[in-house]
Amino acid sequence: MMEIVREFTIEAAHRLPNVPEGHKCARLHGHSFRIEICLEGEPEPERGWVMDFFDVDRVFQPLFECLDHHYLNEVEGLENPTSENLARWIWQRLVSKLPGLSKITVRETCSTACVYRGHSPLPSLKDGEAL
Repeated sequence: MMEIVREFTIEAAHRLPNVPEGHKCARLHGHSFRIEICLEGEPEPERGWVMDFFDVDRVFQPLFECLDHHYLNEVEGLENPTSENLARWIWQRLVSKLPGLSKITVRETCSTACVYRGHSPLPSLKDGEAL
C-alpha cells in the first residue's frame, strides 16, 4: 500500500464565533492555509501510480475557487470555520470523487494542524476535565 499527497495553499480570512469572549480568534484574521489531500492505494501496474495528480487537482479545483481569497464564515457549511470543521467540510466534498481518500490535513500555521480521517471524532474534554 502506498500513500500519495497533494498539497494546496489557500489564502482566506475567518473568525471563530464560538470561542470565549475576549479570545483573539474571535476577531477577523487570515491564514495561508495548507491543505494536504492524501490517498492510499496500490500503484496501477501499467502507469505505475496510485492516481494522477492532475486528477486530484481537477477534483479539488471547485473547492479551491470556493475557499481561496474568501471569508470562510460566509461559505455554506463553514459558519464556524475551525481547522477541524474545514477538514471535515473538504472530506465530505471529496470522498465520493477521490477513491482511496485516506486523510485531509489542514495547517493554519507552520506549527498547528488538524488531520481528519473520515471517522466520527471522539468526544472532546470539557474545560477543567482531566484525561
